[in-house]
Amino acid sequence: MKYTPKEIAIIGSGLVGSLLAIYLKKFGHKITVFDRRPDIRNIKFSGRSINLAMSNRGWNALEEAGIDSEIKEIAIPLDKRAMHVNGKPEYYQKYGKEGEAIWSISRGVLNRKMIDLAEEAGVEFRFEEKVWDVDLPEAKLYTGETEKGEWQEYKYDLIFGCDGAFSRVRHKMQRRSRFDYSQDFIDVGYKELSIAPNDDGTHKLDKNSFHIWPRGKFMLIAMPNLDGSFTCTLFMPFEGDISFENIKTKEEAKNFFKTHFPNVRHDIENITDDFFKNPTSAMVTMKCFPWTYWDKVALVGDSAHAVVPFYGQGMNAGFEDIFTLNEIIKKHGDDWRSIFSEYENIRKPNADAIAELSYRNFVEMSSKTADPKFLLQKKIEKYFASKHPEKWVPAYSRVTFSDKPYAEALAEGDFQEEIMQKVMKLDAIEEKWDSTEVENYILSLL
Repeated sequence: MKYTPKEIAIIGSGLVGSLLAIYLKKFGHKITVFDRRPDIRNIKFSGRSINLAMSNRGWNALEEAGIDSEIKEIAIPLDKRAMHVNGKPEYYQKYGKEGEAIWSISRGVLNRKMIDLAEEAGVEFRFEEKVWDVDLPEAKLYTGETEKGEWQEYKYDLIFGCDGAFSRVRHKMQRRSRFDYSQDFIDVGYKELSIAPNDDGTHKLDKNSFHIWPRGKFMLIAMPNLDGSFTCTLFMPFEGDISFENIKTKEEAKNFFKTHFPNVRHDIENITDDFFKNPTSAMVTMKCFPWTYWDKVALVGDSAHAVVPFYGQGMNAGFEDIFTLNEIIKKHGDDWRSIFSEYENIRKPNADAIAELSYRNFVEMSSKTADPKFLLQKKIEKYFASKHPEKWVPAYSRVTFSDKPYAEALAEGDFQEEIMQKVMKLDAIEEKWDSTEVENYILSLL
């Protein structure tokens, strides 16, 4: 297959932009990455990140690029959820089968590493250079100090927009005719908090668990870091009785954590400091189509499909875009029009599916994980799956521990949910949930 070296610009030096640069470099292209922000390797983090959960799809993409073993060194495997429900002892829910885990990685640590690896591969990074405009048909971009000041023009063969949910490249594409676009904010925001390590550097909570404190309308999660700390995220409505707008003083914040999260009381002081120091961020689902313009410009990752973070799949989905794109390039060589067309048509239905799954998981994690009926349903599903693993793969496992399309996971999940709604209506289901009768009933419905 012929790969003529191209001059390619990537806008955005985040995780997706850096990984895409590594992939495209392997085909012999000359890659320049532009980012309006300073080099993340030289700055202190801003306190608005949620730790990442790397799962199968992400690892596939890193393995194909030959960098998975280096990334595993900065990640911690989590094989279970630790549930902290008030009035109950902490209890654990295994994620999948033996050996299945998601991996906790600090976004900042991973991003620094990815930029290092891209530079080693020969990619050029231009930090603090903001792209103000893109000429789509000509694949030109314009950078400068200010929107009204002097601009520098650059001409490329191809441009990739990897500049996130509020992408400048997509913004330009939106002005074309017949470009579909929607964004949908949820009324819940998030804030990054942290739990410090013990004095001896060990973790205060189980380090191989994803910790969840479900509280109905709000919740706290915590994921471990290599230094013994945990990055926590508080998800809570912006407005209302219990909300970000309703906690105005340090005293109110302390009382809030004491009341709702009693087992983090040793860290209340620094959690309260973080609460006022770190920004409250919004979460958006963004969908659009097309993702490409002629054979010149393409969107990858969040710039094409931002999702809420409740399935831990934002980064994994972006990495899978790159993995898929790579397979298509191998098939079509220099025919970028065919490459782009096939890429967007394969990835769009899967991006829509993970957006839907992520939103549903938000509803599930915040309000259902403490509901006895829901827990019983999950218990029945798990019991049935353990007896018939070939007949029943839970939606979570399909998304997290497989590389089958997201759209398939959504369809299968809907089918399973229909069956479970019938099962839950059986008389005395609480008593006979693990009986042969129920097992046979599920088999008959399948």
